[in-house]
Amino acid sequence: MDNWRLIRLNFGKNVAHFGEVGIGLEETSERVRSDTLFSALISTYARLYSKGDVEQLLTDFCQKTEPPFRLSSTFIYRYVVKDKKFIYYLPKPLSFPQNYPVGDDLSFTKAYKKLNYLPLEVWKQWYQTKGFEESDKTALIAHAKKDDINSSLKEAGAFNYRDTYKEARHPKVAIDRITHSTNFYHTGFIQFEHEDEEKNKNHSGLYFLLHFPESNSKLEEKLHATLNLLADEGLGGERSSGAGRFTFKWEKLPPEWEDLINFSGSNSHSLLSLLWDEVENLQNQIDLEITSYNVIPRGGWVSSSPSGIQRRRKKVRMFAEGSVFPHPPQGRLADVTPEDFNQHQIYRSGIGLSLPTNVHLFTNK
Repeated sequence: MDNWRLIRLNFGKNVAHFGEVGIGLEETSERVRSDTLFSALISTYARLYSKGDVEQLLTDFCQKTEPPFRLSSTFIYRYVVKDKKFIYYLPKPLSFPQNYPVGDDLSFTKAYKKLNYLPLEVWKQWYQTKGFEESDKTALIAHAKKDDINSSLKEAGAFNYRDTYKEARHPKVAIDRITHSTNFYHTGFIQFEHEDEEKNKNHSGLYFLLHFPESNSKLEEKLHATLNLLADEGLGGERSSGAGRFTFKWEKLPPEWEDLINFSGSNSHSLLSLLWDEVENLQNQIDLEITSYNVIPRGGWVSSSPSGIQRRRKKVRMFAEGSVFPHPPQGRLADVTPEDFNQHQIYRSGIGLSLPTNVHLFTNK
């Protein structure tokens, strides 16, 4: 798997602000989606390399059948000191796993629905190997009743996702440059688990996957340098306050990930990124017996003009992570350039990255 990379972002004691459309400054997401990560990388890439390099890279994304690289959204990882292992959380596919008792009034349904992210070990079992088992039902019922019982789900960390980070609101004051009037507000921040001085504490952060269609050491070196600069400047909002700074590990794909990617018994694929494409292309990728999806709006602001005037990007709707398709969805860049902005094109990445899955099929016959 020489063309795959796994990148872990360690924020240490630094806080981060990852805004989402419509949630405001007081709230923050615990992770960054693929379109935002792509934009951050391309913007930083443009500061390191020539205009021609950036234009050529974007041209390759827009015109080539296979893009120069695909990347996932970021998701949470956790290093468990006691077990000396990493837990990688993945988005739960929106289709049920094999053997899930669909349609019954089950006492564990709510507990199942609350598991939006699954440890790699559980994800693999449910969506590639054994499927849903009776022991999983017992564990979910116990968890819903807050009974403390040992189970494979508990040991894998399925119920510990919210323990990996804390949310806080910090007070802020804005001062009008003309009137000097003040405005008091709060900004939401995320802080991940971090090591103590003795380094005997669990720590967590974000990770993402990067896939090159073919070996490209030159582009990989450039992206590595880009991530170095981004790490110093910070990812997300409130960077002027020092938020979002991180260190990172750039690694070849671990063996447990190779098994997931090489799975051969699939009947579908589940997104690890956002996805956007032209309607006519998507129509050929949807099968109602398999496809399960969630669509979310993506918007934001552009601040690229010399005047510093902000303009709102065109809003697009994208398929969210966990959406399930019968074939690997390809996707493409969405042109979101504002009508009155003519300095350069603005893109959001809707290029898909997915994993093979074996899901429960609905029969409409």
